[in-house]
Amino acid sequence: MSTQTFTVTGMTCGHCVASVTEEVSEIDGVEDVAVDLETGSVKVTSTTPLEDDAVRAAVEEAGYQLA
Repeated sequence: MSTQTFTVTGMTCGHCVASVTEEVSEIDGVEDVAVDLETGSVKVTSTTPLEDDAVRAAVEEAGYQLA
């Protein structure tokens, strides 16, 4: 298991959290996604370490940016 934390900018509400959670959850190997709206942190637990580019693409698909 691997846990990584990313910072996402632009999230302002629960819908933002849901969008980011949904997109990041679709990355192969992701087991859990925990988004903290207040800090913008996204904690991702996966079977193997994730490439930053994969997470960036998922976050951008949701309409936000990695910090």
